[in-house]
Amino acid sequence: MGTSLYGRRDALRMIAAVMAAGRLAEHRIFASVGYDPHAVFDLKVIEVELRRNNAGRMLMARIYQPAGVGPFPVVLDLHGGAWNAKDRHAEEPMDRALASSGLLVVAIDMTLATEAPYPACVQDANYAVRWLKAHAVKWNGDASKIGVYGSSSGGQVAELLAMRPRDSRYNAIPLPEAPNVDATIAFAAMRSPVSNPLARFQNAETMKREPMMNNHKTFFVPWDTIHESNPQEILDRHEPVTLVPLLIMQGELDDNVRPAVQEKFVAAYKAAGGDVQFHVFENSEHEWVAKPGPQTDKAREMVKTFIERQLKR
Repeated sequence: MGTSLYGRRDALRMIAAVMAAGRLAEHRIFASVGYDPHAVFDLKVIEVELRRNNAGRMLMARIYQPAGVGPFPVVLDLHGGAWNAKDRHAEEPMDRALASSGLLVVAIDMTLATEAPYPACVQDANYAVRWLKAHAVKWNGDASKIGVYGSSSGGQVAELLAMRPRDSRYNAIPLPEAPNVDATIAFAAMRSPVSNPLARFQNAETMKREPMMNNHKTFFVPWDTIHESNPQEILDRHEPVTLVPLLIMQGELDDNVRPAVQEKFVAAYKAAGGDVQFHVFENSEHEWVAKPGPQTDKAREMVKTFIERQLKR
């Protein structure tokens, strides 16, 4: 009877081992296939707490999780709003489009300038990257090559995050559960990034746009930080930076962030040794991706293709 019992145990162990090997093989097959920008997944949307900022507001993370075992590549969405407005819902159509192709997209709230000036929102983004590296597995995410999608002022945050991932000003918010994780990212895709905030302020002056001028004055306190945190000027000063692949999408008719200003940043990034893809969208203004249409569809596909290329590196 004892021999029979041990025999059954050995048989059960063998069956369990075979099943485990099968699951591992299945996982490896999925991982080897990688990201397919043409895939279609159903989505589950989850709201979770990110952190409470110094103003007392709970910053939330909106997670767009593809239905499947994954692991899915992770993209962090940083919203625009001239540093003074908007939240994690701002780019929902783009977030859904990306996530439904098999990406775990996480859109976060960031501290607004009325709550705290620069570098508070950059600190939020830096913290979010580290937080995702530690927790993305909960939502079937693989954050080994985390990317960023940034819009307008969120694009400036993305550029600072990419170029200065270990800056002590930006990683000041501790993450106790993963103290040794850094905020390096693998790539950044951006729509109308504020790559030169001083140039945008000067453009607002020329256009007599008082609200936009005030947005800058509220965020850049003291005013000299508009130079210290200026991606264009950082490159012009030849500061040591981390250069990750960038995708910059720019509207041809954008009178908020001028195409010529964007072109200068692209040239400087390339001159520094960076890889940047730059595309100007015809007949498109600053926030063209907020409206359905062929140019919006083109932008979504462009971001997916860019992400696929980076994940294959």
